Amino acid sequence: MTSLVPGLARSLRGSVLRRGFSVASQPEAAVSSLTQQFIDKEDKFGAHNYSPLPVVLARGKGVHVWDVEGKQYFDFLSAYSAVNQGHCHPKILQALYSQASTLGLTSRAFYNNKLGDFEEYITSLFGFDRVLPMNSGVEGGETAIKLARKWGYNVKGIPMNQGKVLFAERNFWGRTMAAISSSTDPASYTGFGPYMPGFDLVPYNDLAALEAKLQDPTVAAYMCEPIQGEAGIVIPDAGYLAAVSALCKKYNVLYIADEVQTGLCRTGKMLAVDHENVKPDILVLGKALSGGMYPISAVLSSNEVMLQIRPGEHGSTYGGNPTAAAVGTAALQVLVEEKLAENSAVLGAKLFKALQEIDSPIVKAVRGRGLFCAVEIEERNGKDAYGVCLKLRDNGLLAKPTQKNTIRLAPPLVLTEPQLEQCIDILSTTIKSFE
Repeated sequence: MTSLVPGLARSLRGSVLRRGFSVASQPEAAVSSLTQQFIDKEDKFGAHNYSPLPVVLARGKGVHVWDVEGKQYFDFLSAYSAVNQGHCHPKILQALYSQASTLGLTSRAFYNNKLGDFEEYITSLFGFDRVLPMNSGVEGGETAIKLARKWGYNVKGIPMNQGKVLFAERNFWGRTMAAISSSTDPASYTGFGPYMPGFDLVPYNDLAALEAKLQDPTVAAYMCEPIQGEAGIVIPDAGYLAAVSALCKKYNVLYIADEVQTGLCRTGKMLAVDHENVKPDILVLGKALSGGMYPISAVLSSNEVMLQIRPGEHGSTYGGNPTAAAVGTAALQVLVEEKLAENSAVLGAKLFKALQEIDSPIVKAVRGRGLFCAVEIEERNGKDAYGVCLKLRDNGLLAKPTQKNTIRLAPPLVLTEPQLEQCIDILSTTIKSFE
């Protein structure tokens, strides 16, 4: 991997867009003195590893957030789909309050009376034998890779320390050393080498290229997002996911579905792989698994895969703690009880159609599935996606560019049709104002 990543940087230069861009490169946006005080304090005392939109949020409820000035906004980012259930959902809040005030953390040195119930509920809901709970989405990804490598050595018979894991180009699953070692985005990996060995890349949505790689007998797994979120809501061809699953079975390779962002009702199904009736060998969940209340992730798989990990080989002090178990169970129950997959499908179709109907020369493309949409902005005369997001902020809707020129639209799934109508009006009016 040491030679692979710099080589990709050269070969993909110009085609792989930098995810982050400096504050200095962004247009200035007028903010109040109170808002500026909070921004200045973060700038002075915090690391400069993010470039937020200049708005300081202080409160949230349902689909709305309020800034420190008291101005209300529609939240169309949902904390990167972590608050699919809406901000401060009462059922999830109650689970958090009740458990945290009773027993917050035990570590896994002891059993607790909440974890088993969560494990039973989540495995039954998704149809897997076992679950390994962790905290963040990237920890879920790392866990899936460790499981795949163990399975590769113990079951497939790959020679020790020769196992490979394939990833789709333009993937994004975090910023740990392992995650950036599989990245094709120079902003993620430049300056952090040497990189993790045993990783290889394949073009997304290219079955011929994938099959060629899978023929290598040392490949243990292929990990990809069913829809690439950070890359700009990139949706593969119909049948791609089913074909991926079939190819992995043909070559005795595990298919890892990274559903940290696309899962849990975001795309109009409980999981994005459900659109093609695919069951991955390993499923990674996170973000909305807690409704935004607590860092929770989970890796689900079969007995054959999961039981390759033995005591002492993997774990986390906080992973599977009683508070996380209670919150995770409540968050999943909300998705089911409130039929949020169905709401996402219905309102997502309406939003997608409305975005397609926006007649503006700066709209280059519209993509989406469920309430997971993207508007690709054609930069012209200094007008770009960031400038559109600033104007959307001024008009009461918060969104953020990804890949510099694409606006990701992902509101909480508790959005109602009347609220969506208001948002469509804001989006259409704002975009047309840039003509």
